[in-house]
Amino acid sequence: MDNVMLGAGGPSVGRQGFGAMAIGTAYYGSTDEAAARATLERALELGITLFDTADSYGDGANERFLAPFLAAHRGEVVIATKFGLADRARGIVNDPAAIRGFAEASLRRLGIERIDVYYLHRRDTAVPVEDTVGAMADLVTAGLVGHLGLSEVTARELRAAHAVHPIAAVQSEWSLFSRDIEARVVPAAAELGVALVAYSPLGRGVLAGAVPSAGGLEAGDYRRRMPRFAAGNDAANHDLLVPLRDIAADRGATTAQIALAWLHGRQDAFGLPVVPIPGSRRPQRVAENAAAAGIRLSADEVARLEPLAAAVAGDRYADMTFASAGRE
Repeated sequence: MDNVMLGAGGPSVGRQGFGAMAIGTAYYGSTDEAAARATLERALELGITLFDTADSYGDGANERFLAPFLAAHRGEVVIATKFGLADRARGIVNDPAAIRGFAEASLRRLGIERIDVYYLHRRDTAVPVEDTVGAMADLVTAGLVGHLGLSEVTARELRAAHAVHPIAAVQSEWSLFSRDIEARVVPAAAELGVALVAYSPLGRGVLAGAVPSAGGLEAGDYRRRMPRFAAGNDAANHDLLVPLRDIAADRGATTAQIALAWLHGRQDAFGLPVVPIPGSRRPQRVAENAAAAGIRLSADEVARLEPLAAAVAGDRYADMTFASAGRE
C-alpha cells in the first residue's frame, strides 16, 4: 500500500488506516476477541500502519485492548488516540490543566512512551482552541506526543489552532453519505497542508451493506441512537445504494470497496492527503477494505455517486453541534 504524510512534518502512514473504535468494545455489537486480534495483525500485513483509538472508547478499554498489539509491533505502527470525551461526569473537557493527565493515562493504558498523533476529540467552545492546543503543544515539547490532531473542528478553529502549533491531521466523518466538511474544512486543511483522516467512511456500515436495518442491530449497538438509523430513515438510506451496487457489480468489487475508492479519489479532487480509517473485526473484511486503495473510479462513476449525500435521510448526530458542520 502506498504511503502518505500526515501534515508537512507528520508521520508517513499507509494511505488507508484502521479505525479501532469497535475492535475491543461493543459499540457495533459483540466482538470475538481472537478474530479481532487476528484482524489487527492482518491489517498490518497489508500495509495499514495508522491505528486510531480514543480514551473514551469503552472508558479506556479500547486502548488497553490495543496494548499487546502495540507491544509486539511498536516500530511498525503509528498510533493515534484522542482526549476530551473521557470524563462522563463533565462531558466534553478541553481544560488545558487536564490535558497532560489525559495523555499520561492513555500512555499507561496503551503501554507506550509516546503517542504518535494526539487528537482533541471534540470542542468545548467555551474554551479557546488556542489555549487547548497550547497545552497539547507542551506535550510535544515534553516528548509525550509526536504530532497534534483535531477532530470535528470548523475551518476557523483549524486555522486558529494551526497558528499556535502545526496540526498534522484533522479527523472528521467523510463518506458518500457525509460530505458537509467539503464546504469549508477540507479547503482549509488543503490550504494549511493538513491531512484529512476520514472516520466512518462506510456510513457506519450502511455503504458496506452490513446493516440490513436498524431493527437488526443488537440492543446495545451505538447506531440505534443515531438519526440515520431511526425508523424510516434507515430504509430510505438503503434505497440510495442502487448506483453504488451497480458500479460494484460492474467492477467485480464490493460496495465497501467502491465507497472507499471514491473517498481515496477526494485526495486528487481537493489536493490534500486523505486517509480513510474503516474499522473491522474480521481479517477477511480488512483485506477487502484494503484492496480499495488500488481502485480508481472513472469520472462517469464518480458522477453517478454524486447525488447520494444530498438525499440522505437524517443528520449524522442528534445534536449536530457535536460535529463541525453544526458550528460552521
